[in-house]
Amino acid sequence: MTLPLAACTAGGPFAHNEPASPYAPGLDPRGEAVDGLTVGHRLMAAGQHELALEAFTRAAADQGLTAEVLMALGSANLALGRLHQAEPLLRRAVKEEPDWAEAWNNLGIVLIEKGETAEASEVFRRAFALDNGQSDSIRDNLRLALAKMENSVYGDELEQEYKIVRRGHGDYLIRRTGG
Repeated sequence: MTLPLAACTAGGPFAHNEPASPYAPGLDPRGEAVDGLTVGHRLMAAGQHELALEAFTRAAADQGLTAEVLMALGSANLALGRLHQAEPLLRRAVKEEPDWAEAWNNLGIVLIEKGETAEASEVFRRAFALDNGQSDSIRDNLRLALAKMENSVYGDELEQEYKIVRRGHGDYLIRRTGG
């Protein structure tokens, strides 16, 4: 039995760029790579959180663990529900960039998801102050954290009424889901 083999064209491995070609374009070794953070943010927007995490990891290899990379890694882990991986990354991000409201907000999301409402409310207060009250999502997250502290007798059924909604390049909001 003979198996059909794909033939190489005379133009080499990068010759599949003709418009009528059924093949994907080849890799151009002379081309510039797109920044891993840019790719990761686009993947996050598309809901591909695992692939985004891989892109952010590549960005970390290229750029080092900058506050922006730490925030991206933490946000991807948050989106994947990996709270224990997200928390230390976001804590490092706010340590390196203490005036970054979005990083504080995402750390607050992690804390509130872990049930650490008191610390989450303080973190949201800090994010709100740094943002000068400009972000509706940070204000809403702070409002929810304060309400949860005042009504700390939430039952399991009430805890399930909230979900995290991604609103931008790492901007998260806690939303009520119904009931």
